[in-house]
Amino acid sequence: MELGIGMFGDLSFDAQTGKPREAKTKLREILEQVKLADDIGLDVFGLGEHHRPDYAVSSPEIVLAAAAGITRNIKLMSTVTVLSSAEPVKVYQDFATIDLISDGRAEIGVGRGSFIESFPLFGYSLSDYNQLFEEKLDLLLQINNHEIVNWKGKLRAPLVNQTVLPRALNEGRLPVWVAVGGTPESVLRAARLGLPLIVAIIGGMPKQFQPLIEFYKQEYISNGHDPAKMQIGVHAHSFVADNEAEADGYFVNYSAQMDRVGASRGWPPYTKVQYNGGRDAEGALFIGEPAAVVDKILYLHEMFGLTRFIGHMDVGDPSHTSMMRSIELFGVKVAPEIRKAVG
Repeated sequence: MELGIGMFGDLSFDAQTGKPREAKTKLREILEQVKLADDIGLDVFGLGEHHRPDYAVSSPEIVLAAAAGITRNIKLMSTVTVLSSAEPVKVYQDFATIDLISDGRAEIGVGRGSFIESFPLFGYSLSDYNQLFEEKLDLLLQINNHEIVNWKGKLRAPLVNQTVLPRALNEGRLPVWVAVGGTPESVLRAARLGLPLIVAIIGGMPKQFQPLIEFYKQEYISNGHDPAKMQIGVHAHSFVADNEAEADGYFVNYSAQMDRVGASRGWPPYTKVQYNGGRDAEGALFIGEPAAVVDKILYLHEMFGLTRFIGHMDVGDPSHTSMMRSIELFGVKVAPEIRKAVG
């Protein structure tokens, strides 16, 4: 099982001015953090796309390209690229470029987008939400498999004998993961196409997702794909602390961000009861001392047959010092125990 960390580039807000801290500082911190993750032997680093004032990263490709030049082994993926409002040709070109810079370490995670700010920003209608993703995923896969592309859809101009360059390593093909939040239709799409699946679990209990993942496995095999090539990942909110007091104190950062997101979605204020429930053995938060995080990841591995776990670590913008320590603990305390347990 591959182990990694993920981020959105959360920005905390000044209580007096109401303004977020500078994106410049956050971006520099992210690069230091991914370099540390690489240095301590983690397998993958994921970065998500948002277009809001509480996130510093609107272009994961640019940050991942910068990371490619300062890392040696870690895989670099988007978690996720909002493909519905993106241009598949440019997505492929950007990640192929990262792949060449990094000597074959680039991966694309694509999703429909749980945040919708990118749709009006780039001139897309939410009424086309599902069709945009289906068409653009089809085009991206065509580009991924063919240097010269012929393609026709309904929502984008056709491509006729168009050459898409540069080409990634591995005969031009990049790993393309489909990221889902729990929609059966999205899981079915990934299974039919034989694409690796990554499930975002940010609430409730992970075991609630077990039927969904079993559905993916069944459909993947029934559509003729090799079960030996099946890849299943989970992306979950995580934070590794030296002690229980630090893990408990992280509630301040975590709840602040959940409330910022919730304010635009009609959620009630996030409570300590929710936080503690999420941190329980069967909860969806991988927040605690190393031993507790190890146990929860192994629980997921056994339940789902995971091939990848990405701990999303910067919810609420904890301090750079705290982030570096959490990553260090994940790499030197959590990862070795998991690798030993799963062989």
